[in-house]
Amino acid sequence: MSWSIDNAHSQIQFAVRHMMISTVRGRFENFSGSVELDDKKLENTKVDVKIDMATINTRDSQRDGHLRSPDFFEVEKFPYATFVSKSVKTTDATHAKLVGDLTIRGVTHEATLDVEFNGMAKNPWGNTAAGFSAQGKINRKDWGLEWNMALETGGFLVGDEITLDIELELVKQAEAVPA
Repeated sequence: MSWSIDNAHSQIQFAVRHMMISTVRGRFENFSGSVELDDKKLENTKVDVKIDMATINTRDSQRDGHLRSPDFFEVEKFPYATFVSKSVKTTDATHAKLVGDLTIRGVTHEATLDVEFNGMAKNPWGNTAAGFSAQGKINRKDWGLEWNMALETGGFLVGDEITLDIELELVKQAEAVPA
């Protein structure tokens, strides 16, 4: 079964420590993707997501500009990040571990997301929708995101651990009828 992401009802967000004393949160405004859901054998499910890195939004235009620069995402050269699943391991009726290749700045490493199935319903337009929440943590340095600044009080301006928080609403696509 093929499903697509409903962007108006989905979010890809992140959080990182700032100056070792607070947390800055941000999100990506534009992304797309599909899920090939095998409801008979969930382990066969495939996820493919593409994130427009230029649409980063941390509610500070100067910081967003710096994040788009070569110090971080270098969006002129690497406009997209991608996540392509490799495996799904169910842990109970509504939870699973989704493992996939996360590519940022042309660097690919494995990332694991803890996924929760939130349910399924018909939307007002007669389409079937399904909701999922996913969380994970990555170390930004694994993807070559090295820029930082030492603080006079000790420590660094930007934390290394990035927390990912994803809310996806998927819409089931009509199945093609053979001619």
